[in-house]
Amino acid sequence: MRNKIYFVLITTFLTLFGCSTTKQIVGGKQTEQILQKEITQTVQVDYLLYLPKDYNSSKKFPLLLFLHGSGERGKDLEKVKVHGPPKLIASGKDFPFIVVSPQCPENQWWSIADLDVLLNEIVENYNVDPHRIYVTGLSMGGFGTWELAIKYPDRFAAIAPICGGGNSHLVSVLKDLPVWVFHGAKDNVVPLSSAQEMVDVLEKAGGNVKFTIYPEAGHDSWTETYNNPELYEWFIKQKRTSTIP
Repeated sequence: MRNKIYFVLITTFLTLFGCSTTKQIVGGKQTEQILQKEITQTVQVDYLLYLPKDYNSSKKFPLLLFLHGSGERGKDLEKVKVHGPPKLIASGKDFPFIVVSPQCPENQWWSIADLDVLLNEIVENYNVDPHRIYVTGLSMGGFGTWELAIKYPDRFAAIAPICGGGNSHLVSVLKDLPVWVFHGAKDNVVPLSSAQEMVDVLEKAGGNVKFTIYPEAGHDSWTETYNNPELYEWFIKQKRTSTIP
């Protein structure tokens, strides 16, 4: 199912820098100022949506968000089906999840703000179990997985970043979140150390983290990972005891 969402966001931004008030400015002095401005922004996200065969309005379903790599960016959602869950769904595999697979625009990086808007839209309009929302991604999507979870650590029940990395200075906020990390030992695109650093910090913080390293794999550590039913069995077992407000 091909979908697009459009949103108009109105934001109030406050800062002590700049001036849009009528306060008098006096040269040679430092004065307090307030900037208050209304900003309108349109957000568009193209995405693939999969609903389980038994989807209905009588129960809640887990949600799996999949973030593709840099090679699948653009305006053609067929490219999103090249790897991961969308590829498996296209070949006939059934999942017990609602699967949402957005496409990142050409020459851009994953927008965490846009992904948050997308998740809010799906949760509002479909029968999503808010205690069982998961995210996984490969390469650029692996980085996006880390970043999204760090930004909204209370939103997800589990994450599985593949051949990605992130800000290890912030990752300890995920110490209470089940994390399963995957990487190829011979990856010459995103070095193994990128994932190792994240895992080390999480382990030191007492986090619930698993790390699978494929000794002979290069950058493509996602094919074996997404073909492994244990990943989805692990996801479905994870459930948050609390959700975002």
